[in-house]
Amino acid sequence: MFVNAIDRVDPFTRPIHSIMRLFGHDEIVPGSATLFFVNEQACAVTCKHVAELIARSDAIFGQYNAFRAELRQFQRDRNYAHIQTKLEEKYQLKSETVIRLRNMFMNCVDQFSELKIDLHPTQDLAILRFIGYKKLLYKSHAVFLRDSSRARPGRSLCRLGYPFPEFTNYTYNAKTDDIEWTVGGRETTPKFPIDGIITRLLSDNGADITGIEMSTPGLRGQSGGPLFDVNGVVYGMQTETRHLHLGFDIEDRNVLVNGRKARVSNYPFLNVGACVHADVIKRFLADNSVNYFEE
Repeated sequence: MFVNAIDRVDPFTRPIHSIMRLFGHDEIVPGSATLFFVNEQACAVTCKHVAELIARSDAIFGQYNAFRAELRQFQRDRNYAHIQTKLEEKYQLKSETVIRLRNMFMNCVDQFSELKIDLHPTQDLAILRFIGYKKLLYKSHAVFLRDSSRARPGRSLCRLGYPFPEFTNYTYNAKTDDIEWTVGGRETTPKFPIDGIITRLLSDNGADITGIEMSTPGLRGQSGGPLFDVNGVVYGMQTETRHLHLGFDIEDRNVLVNGRKARVSNYPFLNVGACVHADVIKRFLADNSVNYFEE
């Protein structure tokens, strides 16, 4: 159903590859997110929670470097371990604390000097503008829904994104105690579509429609990807997955598992996708003087 639509949407939808390191660990955690371009001036939209991490990446590493610099002064101190613990408390470093985050915008533009980020005040929405680029590496651009009355419960729509970070072009450099992108390894990650029907229109205040709920969940990494119909017209942007408790709870019930009796409990939830409505995206683009297209 969405074959031709994906062909229309794919050329302007791009992955954001990320590698992350946590305090006290050498392991690298790969991740991905999605953005899509709205015009031919290298302007894209994605989720605010994605853009905020991108904007904070230098500050995160700066905080860790400040910790390392201060700790280095006490390398030969007899109370080194105690001082390290105190500094970890000072810089709020725990085992789950992110100390390094690197991002790569795949096939977006050929080099750029600046990334300008505008965050929506209330919605999970952000504008990314690539400044000083040499060449566009994407093709075409999003075309948004003009008549919002077409976004009604029961309509089939699709989302496109990059939920599975299968790239491997990264490594840990023990000499610099840092994580790096490498030339070798797999540089790509597969795009992944997921369809569903509109279940509800979402509102923050009970009056103004701000979102679209889908019957299927958006997958991690699809955040920031377009929501579109069979013609490739964009109805919104995937932002989060919500978990609705169904109430079909089972507690301590005897069942057969692989031919053996077992007591199980189950608390089922319905996972649904939440998307920012196209009208919200268009208003935010207009407020920031970003050109966009409708159909």
